[in-house]
Amino acid sequence: MPKFDIKKIVAWLSQILRCPVCGQRYNLDKTRVIEGEDKTTIGGSLLVHTDCDKCKSSVMFSIAIDGPEIFTIATVTDLTSQDTMKFKDQEPITMDEVLATHEFLRTFDGDFKEALK
Repeated sequence: MPKFDIKKIVAWLSQILRCPVCGQRYNLDKTRVIEGEDKTTIGGSLLVHTDCDKCKSSVMFSIAIDGPEIFTIATVTDLTSQDTMKFKDQEPITMDEVLATHEFLRTFDGDFKEALK
């Protein structure tokens, strides 16, 4: 299967993709591959995080490479690239955890100092 150079793809994307908040082009120095860097064959996918120099918003791009075609989906996020690396391999939150949090918040009086003891 043909190979591709992830650095070239990320550099190319940083030139054509623009911030969905303000329209600024992305700075390659602030673009980081979060997942997929080890995949070197066409037909892979990447998760890329970048920060906008102009408005300081953060965006994660899911990039799918299928032969000569490249598809991207952008999500504005409040996560830093370090946060994204930290949470990418975490287990999903379970329904029981969601229900327990809901139950806690339903009766929560707003006293965080007491709740976090």
